[in-house]
Amino acid sequence: MKKDFKFTTLSNNLIRGTIFYNSNPENLPAIFIIHGFKGFKDWGYVPFFAQELADNGFFVVTFNFSHNGIGEDPFNFTELEKFANNTISLEVSELKELVDFYKNGGFGFDGKNNFVGLIGHSRGGAIALIYVSESIQENQSVNALALWGTIATFERYTKHQVKLWKEQGYLEVTNSRTNQVLRLNRTLLDDYEANKDRFNLLKCISKITIPTLIVHGDQDLTVPLTEAYQLYNASNKNNTELIVIPSAGHTFNIVHPYEGSNPQFEQVKAKTIDFFLKHLIKN
Repeated sequence: MKKDFKFTTLSNNLIRGTIFYNSNPENLPAIFIIHGFKGFKDWGYVPFFAQELADNGFFVVTFNFSHNGIGEDPFNFTELEKFANNTISLEVSELKELVDFYKNGGFGFDGKNNFVGLIGHSRGGAIALIYVSESIQENQSVNALALWGTIATFERYTKHQVKLWKEQGYLEVTNSRTNQVLRLNRTLLDDYEANKDRFNLLKCISKITIPTLIVHGDQDLTVPLTEAYQLYNASNKNNTELIVIPSAGHTFNIVHPYEGSNPQFEQVKAKTIDFFLKHLIKN
């Protein structure tokens, strides 16, 4: 079964999402799929993989962060001002609110005692890392974490770009898929600079004690494989596994619109499903 939902955050921001499940969701462990920068819940493989997870006995939540640029049109960036004003802090808070929403019966059933897993791709993995590392101090609400092509640092801009960003108040980036020029306002840069210690991803992963799977393509040109090794080296080796996928790029050779799977992505799916079956299904 597949159902769309809308959720309004405490800051009055709208999150659009879709849930997938094949049996009574009250008895299923949940998996949240977290998109990255310029990503969205209906990109490429996401709906198809979500259904495959549901077929394997999970309650799956896909969603768009409120400021990811996607509005009523599920495939095109139409909310450009929101995209420009997005921040790391906002996405971490929205992930927390959405997991709490699930735990507190927001989907029509009590999910308090259910196991929860997260899959974060690229920057989405970084958002998951921050959230999980901070939830340790409170009530650990996540039981397993998968990081796909995840960044090891938010410092991805040259000194010249940062200088220009500060001087003109924005930086422009191009969406290679649509050729749209998207603006990033200073809100993103200011948020990072005010929270550098909090957003230190190597420090975040070093705090995590739940099972963690790092999956990375060895031909990733967007997030170099060295960043996967940095995350792994900073992690607790007793609960972390690193899988390198040969001949795979940043999206594991999947394109949008979705044109079907490939051997590299089949490896990613198999490793990830086995990981969550092991750590989220109660025996």
